[in-house]
Amino acid sequence: MEFRTLGKTDIELSAVIMGTWQAGKAMWADVEDAQTTRAMQAAFDAGITTFDTATVYGDGHSEQILGKALKEVRPQVVIATKVFAHALAYDKVFAACHKSLRDLDTDYIDLYQIHWPAGSFGSKKIPIEETMKALTELKKQGKIRAIGVSNFSAQQIEEAARYGQVESLQPPYSLFWRQVETDTMPWCAENDITVMAYSPMAQGFLTGKFGPDHTFRKGDHRAKNRLFEPENYERVQDALARLRPIAERNDITLGQLALAWVISHTGTCAIAGARNADQALQNAKAGSVKLSDDEMAEIDAIGRTVTEHIDDNPVQWKW
Repeated sequence: MEFRTLGKTDIELSAVIMGTWQAGKAMWADVEDAQTTRAMQAAFDAGITTFDTATVYGDGHSEQILGKALKEVRPQVVIATKVFAHALAYDKVFAACHKSLRDLDTDYIDLYQIHWPAGSFGSKKIPIEETMKALTELKKQGKIRAIGVSNFSAQQIEEAARYGQVESLQPPYSLFWRQVETDTMPWCAENDITVMAYSPMAQGFLTGKFGPDHTFRKGDHRAKNRLFEPENYERVQDALARLRPIAERNDITLGQLALAWVISHTGTCAIAGARNADQALQNAKAGSVKLSDDEMAEIDAIGRTVTEHIDDNPVQWKW
């Protein structure tokens, strides 16, 4: 497993991070706590030391499962969680952080992130100065070790950084979703901000397991992913057919190819979810995959056959 330094801190992140949205169960189908727990423990055993969650994932359920699963190895792991857009006022940030600490059953959070900018999903537009003031105070108190943001533009990160040290950005980023490459990722590179890419396998699309006639179970939010729209999905299937031979040449899965492509970018980690231990192990193996420059260029070109037809809206879903 490769590792990345988180921003300007001394915190080390595994290049492949385990994402735990599915552990919250809300907006997912057929998720079992026991399997999720085994997946988290298997991920750690396989070299993944960083785990990403959020209070909004099942109203703390994901955090609770994560805290229990990793309690015995807490000093050896990095836990990142997030405060949602409706809780960005000064006092609400403190309340949300304390709830996350209880749910995670820990004394500190390694990386505390603003999940979405204020105003998202009809939330109140709290000045970023107020939110960053609360986060900086939590950091001084030792309740969090570092501050990050998620779903922010370069301009929004720059504004937040005026009021406190921002160490990371968590954007949607994969071969099939690349809007952040235009200006946000270059800005992060220039300012020592680590990119923690979520949906690096395009919510499972890049695993190749969703065929042309696939339908999602009731309650699965991926049915609303814009890649699943007919005009995009056909291009996705064509691109997957071209990516398979590259994966086969390297004796890896399509999912591992997708993860390896993401983490090949300097200062970038890939957040990969897993429903069971086998998926966690497969994800971890991507942390040691090396792709040649020629393969990177070929993969890049294939990905653009999908992304060049998608608009600049960074939100993946039509909710």
